[in-house]
Amino acid sequence: MVTQVQAQKKGITRDNFIEFVARSWSYLFLIAMVIFFSLTGTGFFSVRNFSSVMVTSTLVMLMAIGQTYVVITAGIDLSIGWTVGLSSVITARTMRDLANSGTDIGTAMLIGVILGLAVSLIPGFINGILIARIKVPPFIATLGMFGIIRGAAFLLTDGQQVVGNLPSELRSVLSTIGNGSLLFYLPERGLQWFALPPDLPPAELRTVSQLLPYPILITAVIVIVFGFVLGRTRFGRHTYVIGGSKDAAIRAGINVDRHLIMIYLLSAFTAGIAGVLHTFRYTAGAPQAGEAALLSSVAAVVIGGTNLFGGEGKVSGAVVGALIIAVLQTGLVILNIDPLWQFIVVGIVIIIAVLVNQAQATLERLKVNV
Repeated sequence: MVTQVQAQKKGITRDNFIEFVARSWSYLFLIAMVIFFSLTGTGFFSVRNFSSVMVTSTLVMLMAIGQTYVVITAGIDLSIGWTVGLSSVITARTMRDLANSGTDIGTAMLIGVILGLAVSLIPGFINGILIARIKVPPFIATLGMFGIIRGAAFLLTDGQQVVGNLPSELRSVLSTIGNGSLLFYLPERGLQWFALPPDLPPAELRTVSQLLPYPILITAVIVIVFGFVLGRTRFGRHTYVIGGSKDAAIRAGINVDRHLIMIYLLSAFTAGIAGVLHTFRYTAGAPQAGEAALLSSVAAVVIGGTNLFGGEGKVSGAVVGALIIAVLQTGLVILNIDPLWQFIVVGIVIIIAVLVNQAQATLERLKVNV
């Protein structure tokens, strides 16, 4: 015969399990997808493919990091997709013009990166002023900035990519950083640091696996820094408080307007980093570099558990959300499924994420009432 205490313990265990699943479903879903595609897709379970998935996810991941901060404050930033493109264009044009004028390649690259990042802050600052000072709703303010940046990026390039007249030496260095790796694995030669052997035949080149690609390492540093800031600093705590209740934040002495301006600057800055990395990866500047990734970045934030109404979210959740999208896209391609289904599948996952978040909130309310 089960005693009342034992029944209570069983109930607590069951509730804890349900709560664990609700909080960790995105991680569990990612693991389940990896297992499924590994069993059904030829070549999915390989170091080479996992490395490719990680590199592919870096653009969305960087955009989602800044977007996470914004959504935690109950806002949205629709302009970051074209901020990526503007940063990419400015970076590429600056490098090209300086290199062609005789400037040292290293100096040209450094100035190009600095200008690309600096220009990306402009739309973030304007967004912050409009939202914090003038009280324009975030959706409207960033949607308007979306159009402004889009037009500016296309005007700067006449609607074309910044590709021509790049010196071969500059193109080589950009490609080395954007597509290189700290560590390679060759099945017949073992591990190789920094660079591949120059005499590598094409057949063996196709078997090379990048273990530590530079884009992944750069993104990992950004994830660690911004994750620490959000989870371990006063700035992060203030971000959560503002998202939970702006009135409470004001009563607590937080300068809400200044903080929101900094949040939108931060979102633009991570988009700028994504734009710079895009230039390095493709040795070109593209005004539409982040257009397709905008909705994916929002999806990654939602899938990662960030509450659209503010006050809750983690950078690690956005990382998992970006990986889920990348794994889905890669897995469907390997299974030879029409790429158009990717949009449907990602949309379904977003709806599931919102439903799970709502269910989790309901469980928490029930626990409080009990």
